[in-house]
Amino acid sequence: MAKTRTVFECQQCGAQSPKWLGRCPDCGAWGSLAEVRQEAAPAKGAYAGLATSAEVAPLAEVEGGAESRWPSGLPELDRVLGGGIVAGSAVLVGGDPGIGKSTLLLQLVQAQARSGRKALYVTGEESARQIRMRADRLGGPPPGLYVLSETDLGRVLAAVDRVGPEILVADSVQTLYSPEIGSAPGTVSQVREVSGRLAVLAKGRGVPVFLVGHVTKEGALAGPRLLEHMVDTVLYFEGDRGHPYRILRAVKNRFGSTNEVGVFEMGEAGLQGVANPSALFLAERPKGAAGSAVVPCLEGTRTLLVEVQALVAPATFAAPQRTTSGVERNRVQILAALLERRLGLPLATHDIFVNVAGGLRVAEPAVDLAVVAALISAFRDRPLPADAVFFGEVGLAGEVRGVSRADARLAEARELGFGRAFVPLPAARHLHGTGGIDLIGVPSVADLLDRLG
Repeated sequence: MAKTRTVFECQQCGAQSPKWLGRCPDCGAWGSLAEVRQEAAPAKGAYAGLATSAEVAPLAEVEGGAESRWPSGLPELDRVLGGGIVAGSAVLVGGDPGIGKSTLLLQLVQAQARSGRKALYVTGEESARQIRMRADRLGGPPPGLYVLSETDLGRVLAAVDRVGPEILVADSVQTLYSPEIGSAPGTVSQVREVSGRLAVLAKGRGVPVFLVGHVTKEGALAGPRLLEHMVDTVLYFEGDRGHPYRILRAVKNRFGSTNEVGVFEMGEAGLQGVANPSALFLAERPKGAAGSAVVPCLEGTRTLLVEVQALVAPATFAAPQRTTSGVERNRVQILAALLERRLGLPLATHDIFVNVAGGLRVAEPAVDLAVVAALISAFRDRPLPADAVFFGEVGLAGEVRGVSRADARLAEARELGFGRAFVPLPAARHLHGTGGIDLIGVPSVADLLDRLG
């Protein structure tokens, strides 16, 4: 019988201490150390089989070539993965509860089973009956799709030996546990053990493994940071559950670029890829409304046109409100202070509300000029030109600075029929072949105010 020892493990970072402490000495989290029992040594052979040879060889003599890929059946997912599923890869999918992680992966294994591959869906959170009900809503379970409702990792690995799947989904990594570890499921030691064993399975057998990961209230993946290091690809689902649109973003990808995003729309038949998201986001844009500005923003290598809405109203209380959705609140506060200082707009006595329509989150600096234009329009209660887009970074001196890939932004605006673009002055001077879009160079926010009339 293996000897065990008792340690205190931080549930935030995984640091261990021989005695309980009120604060983790590594990450500084308070009250995060929990008592766990663990073996004095890991199970013999648990992680064997990763390396095929222990011989040192010149890198030039190592067999190269492109990795083996095949389509997932979901084009938007293929885009984010870098061209398809890679044999032997471990992919971690995270996101808020109810965002669509399980739905996406069930659609994935259904598509793989329909293409003739054997797929196994392991769920530790739902019963097999619940998975069947969801599969019926998503088009029905095809032959070759197997389901296992189990939380014991040993039984999961035994089922993999029996079934021999060509793709495996584990939903979720926080519900699985190894009996060899004395702690409860979801603890740092269990998450580390389960993810490590499944990663070994993927590499050793060449079977792609998709893991669902829970997130904390701060939006980070629950468990140790080591979890993200052990897998090959980390995908995050973003979006508001009150809106039908979802963004799938890669934050790590050993087999492709992290500059790609996939856009999905949630419907009764599950998640459907959106081929032209810009048209979808602007479909319900109000005409002639003050405080509405369109910005071409970059999401990976894809350009999306989104609507920034602003509302400015006299403050009811002594402390004016600054409420934002989809853009950084601190950035809006800076831009509001800049408009008051540089243009004399008395925004300090007004409540400000800024929203990105569609539930998207925009973090790049190119949205600054659109936010400024929307605030000016809302304060003056005058609509902006309906055929205009705005993009550019705004500095604290009121200058408008250039942003990357201005040509791609203008091409997307031209594709959707926009005729004018308020852009940084250097971009207006150097861009050519804009296809009929009237470029209006804006050197500063004061010049923007003059051009808006």
